[in-house]
Amino acid sequence: MPIKRLTVLSVASVFTLVSAAFAAGHLTQDQQRAMDARNAHMTLYSFNLGKVGAMVQDRVPYDADVASAAAANLAALAAIDEAGYWVEGTDTSIEGSRAKPEIWTDMAGFDAEQVKLATATAAFAAVAGNGLDAMKAGFGPVGQSCSSCHESYRAPRE
Repeated sequence: MPIKRLTVLSVASVFTLVSAAFAAGHLTQDQQRAMDARNAHMTLYSFNLGKVGAMVQDRVPYDADVASAAAANLAALAAIDEAGYWVEGTDTSIEGSRAKPEIWTDMAGFDAEQVKLATATAAFAAVAGNGLDAMKAGFGPVGQSCSSCHESYRAPRE
């Protein structure tokens, strides 16, 4: 085989491999938007959980207004339809994603976790402003719901 043809074939092969690797590691615009939306949503959960969690752990004094507002925010967040956040191809194979592939292979289980969270946060919102003891009791099922979903569907931090 002439050297010129061999060089062209070699370059074409390398280009094909590099292109495939590049495409495999990058997201479509829809996938990136879905990941951005769900990351923002989880950040809002964390922000509001931090406020009530500090009260539950007695790190800050109980404040009925703050607890009520944070719990209402959590309930509102849990009521949002997240279906568009979970676009195929945005699992742990993508850098920055902790979404396990099990989300897509067990969507019914994942959806059940979301319903469980919505139920727990709605109940929590109803009692969070009724005193520290009521808030602590209402917070338990919210934390259990978060943990249950994360154990099954979220990869640990690397």
